[in-house]
Amino acid sequence: MRYIRYACIIVFALVLIAVAMANNEAVTVQLLPSGISHLFSVTPKVQLPLFIIIFTGIVVGLLVGFVWEWMREYKVRAENARNIREVSRLNREVKRLRGDKYDGKDDIFALLDQAS
Repeated sequence: MRYIRYACIIVFALVLIAVAMANNEAVTVQLLPSGISHLFSVTPKVQLPLFIIIFTGIVVGLLVGFVWEWMREYKVRAENARNIREVSRLNREVKRLRGDKYDGKDDIFALLDQAS
């Protein structure tokens, strides 16, 4: 299974390298469209290779997806934490009740009863 994972990573890396080599031409990236840019005094333009823009889009999309999924699963994590606290509380109550059950009895009988 480990080798399959390594093979997939290598294939993915080779595909990314091929995309980078095929798209290494510089393109102009503008913050605003040219129709709106005349309204503002600052209109930044940057010359970047196309593969950097593609890879940046992939990374930003992954980050947005991870954050979105993390926020969506908040209810599940909160319910899980509540359940863990409830189980802990119930375990403490069971131990307390078992201790009350054998209060005033012989310790040997209590130990034998707990073992079964």
